[in-house]
Formats: sequence, C-alpha cells, structure tokens
Amino acid sequence: MADVSQPVPESEPSTWGTPEGRHMIELLWDPPAPAGRGPKQKLTLDQVIEAGMSVAASEGVDKLSMRNVAAHLDVGAMSLYTYVPGRDELFELMIDRAYAVRSLPDPTLPWRSQLEAHAREAWAMYQTYPWLIRANLWRMPLGPHVLDVQESIYSATRLTGLTEVDVVRVASLVESHVFGVARGRITDTSVSSNTGITADEYWESRGSFWGTYYTPERFPSMTHIWETGAFDRPFEDDIEFGLALLLDGIELLVAKSVDA
Repeated sequence: MADVSQPVPESEPSTWGTPEGRHMIELLWDPPAPAGRGPKQKLTLDQVIEAGMSVAASEGVDKLSMRNVAAHLDVGAMSLYTYVPGRDELFELMIDRAYAVRSLPDPTLPWRSQLEAHAREAWAMYQTYPWLIRANLWRMPLGPHVLDVQESIYSATRLTGLTEVDVVRVASLVESHVFGVARGRITDTSVSSNTGITADEYWESRGSFWGTYYTPERFPSMTHIWETGAFDRPFEDDIEFGLALLLDGIELLVAKSVDA
C-alpha cells in the first residue's frame, strides 16, 4: 500500500519533491496529449505503456528494458525517452494501468463484503498481469488507478469503526494475503515454463529422498497429511481460506473494540 503520510511542504506545489518525481506524477495524472501541430509523433505514451506490458507478459519483467520495448514497437530505443524517462518509470506506469482492471465494490455494502470483493479482484488482476508480483506493495505508484483502489479499500475498512492505525493494518493484510498466494502460484508457473519441468516432475526427480532419508517415524504429521491428499489443493482455495480467517479475525477485533 502506498505511504501517503508524508508531511505537505509549505512551499508551492510546483516545487514539491524532485524534478524527476514531479515529472513522474505528471505522466501518471496528466500525460501529454498527442501533438496537434508540428511534426507528428510516431508513438503515443499509451502505446509505449502497452508495449511494456506486452514485453513483461511474453518475456517477463527481467526482460523489460527500453531496448526490448523499442524492438517490440519497431523503433529506436532512444526515441522512447521522448515519452518516458526510463525503465523504472515505465514500470510504474504499467502498474497503474494494470490496476485499472479492478472493479470497485459498491460502497454501500458491508465492510466484509467489500473486502472480499477487493481480494477477489486483486486475485483476478494478478492472473491477468502475472508480472505484477514484481511490484513493491510498499512503494506503489501514486497513480489514479492505484489510489482509487486504495481509497476504496480504506473506506471499506473504516466502516469497521477500528482506529486509523488498525484500518491501515487491515487493508495491508488483505492485499498482502492475495499478493503472497498469487506470487507463489505465478512463480511456480514461471519456473515450470522456464525449465520445462512441471511441479510434479520436479518432485518426482527427487524421489530417491523418500526411500533413503524420509521416514514416517520422523515426520508422522507430514505423512498423515500427505496420505489424506491435503497437500494437493488449488491455490484458489488458499485465497478463500486465508481471506475467511483474516476477516473472521477482524470481526473479533471489531467486537473487542466495541466492548472496550
């Protein structure tokens, strides 16, 4: 979740932050419109962002570079700096663009229903844009789509009546839960794709362990759980199970705060 708690300077807004930071904010909130006069630009900022998202989707974030994005657009790499300062700034723009796919829940719904909806929207977003697992949840872009989502989450959580500190904690817990499960699934899928070895094949390749070092006497609980098939479960179940536990715990916290 973005940290928007920084003190506001007393000087004019045009002098706040750094020149690089101000330029990034302008790109997120007030991107330049296509030139109406003069030489026509070959590309638009939207095209550059979409190209970056295509490179990340097809080749992975590690391959996201100005050179690779330029090759995708069939232009020279230097020409991209007309639209965006560099790779890191492009990634910020991509993150905010990805967050636009998230639908915001009805603000009149109870807080629990809204947070459930947010969690499921986040899960769907990570499936649509797997490269988002490389984003830093604690340094999210101050873009309109990211902040609209965060405002909705905070507004829903405030309906609990919890303190402001707990509101921030709860909102972060919900987003972090989905991020963690998504990261596990996407990373495993990526490893399978890059190595050509599925998860089942990976474990089978290490089958000698079971007959040499593993014994039910040493690991009785693991043996029992494995025999029941509980280790084989869809990631979606983990999302819903963990979310229910989180929200049940929050309801207990709310009840305690009312009784206090």
